[in-house]
Amino acid sequence: MPLNLLGLNRNQFETLCADMGEKPFRARQMMRWMHQAGVSDFGLMSDVSKGFREQISAVAGITGPEVLRDTTAADGTRKWLFNVGTGNAIEAVYIPEGNIDHEIDNEPPAEGVQARRYRGTLCISSQAGCALECSFCSTGRQGFNRNLGAAEIIGQLWHASRSLSAAHDVERPITNVVMMGMGEPLANFDNVVAAMQLMLDDHAYGISRRRLTLSTSGLVPAIDRLREACPVALAVSLHAPNDALRDELVPINRKYPIRELLAACLRYIEKAPRDFVTFEYVMLAGVNDSVALARELVKTVKPVPCKINLIPFNPFPDSGYERSSTPAVAAFRDVLLQAGLTATVRKTRGDSIDAACGQLAGKVQDKTRRVLRRMEVNRA
Repeated sequence: MPLNLLGLNRNQFETLCADMGEKPFRARQMMRWMHQAGVSDFGLMSDVSKGFREQISAVAGITGPEVLRDTTAADGTRKWLFNVGTGNAIEAVYIPEGNIDHEIDNEPPAEGVQARRYRGTLCISSQAGCALECSFCSTGRQGFNRNLGAAEIIGQLWHASRSLSAAHDVERPITNVVMMGMGEPLANFDNVVAAMQLMLDDHAYGISRRRLTLSTSGLVPAIDRLREACPVALAVSLHAPNDALRDELVPINRKYPIRELLAACLRYIEKAPRDFVTFEYVMLAGVNDSVALARELVKTVKPVPCKINLIPFNPFPDSGYERSSTPAVAAFRDVLLQAGLTATVRKTRGDSIDAACGQLAGKVQDKTRRVLRRMEVNRA
């Protein structure tokens, strides 16, 4: 199988060019053609010598992901289902805020209409399935098959950017990227970092570190590695104020309890592009949404500069959980605000196409036998 150039960061691409007798600037040229212009045909790269195009096409290609399904919700949220082989499929979700057709080109708003800044966020997957099995997450229920390669990770951004650019006639429709799709990004550390380096590269996507967010369930050693290798904005799936409850909701907590996790967050902030960590907290009715637990959460996160993102639970079949009521979410948030914390309630987007937070499932050929074990328990 030929080398897929989509997965090479600048250093890797420059090394490849050097091995083929070319100067490093050839790599930068081709990166701009691939990632910024969305070109997959070497023949269209007009400022690259014909000889080199023929030489590299003999050993490498530019191969985007195969799209199995492309769905758009009424609110503009768009979800792609990508084939990653051997019966596995992953999902990526685009969430627009504002009017892409006007605001991204800096067109003035209509008279009497207040201007809003456009923001387009792409949520990207890093694994086919997930091995961590958080109890409220649809992806975790599917089991785990394998890590995605760097080309498969960046391919989601490459395809989404091409599709949206063509649909809206804009150059860079995606302003923010979040590693919050299927999988635990830090469990696929090397491939995720390689892909994020491409996202940050000005010769590729040029996304700022503040606009690139990685969400983790709390793999403490990998948080420390990320701090040194590629510090971007950090979000942590907390979901509980104490170890007893978090052990139940986020099983990795049994290995890396809250105290160790918060210490890692403090270390991370020293090199992070933002001076705070975002703690994600999914609101589960009767489980973690009481006022008493809100007060406990205030005490738990007090040592860490943070923002709390409250996420209404997005149901999926046989989840065993229900979404907290609007009054319960408001009461929980008010406790945090009164304590001086920054707290927001995430707006649910894309739930009509199962594209909301926690709903991504794709298709996973489970190697963990998790699904089979659950079926056996249910039959017993």
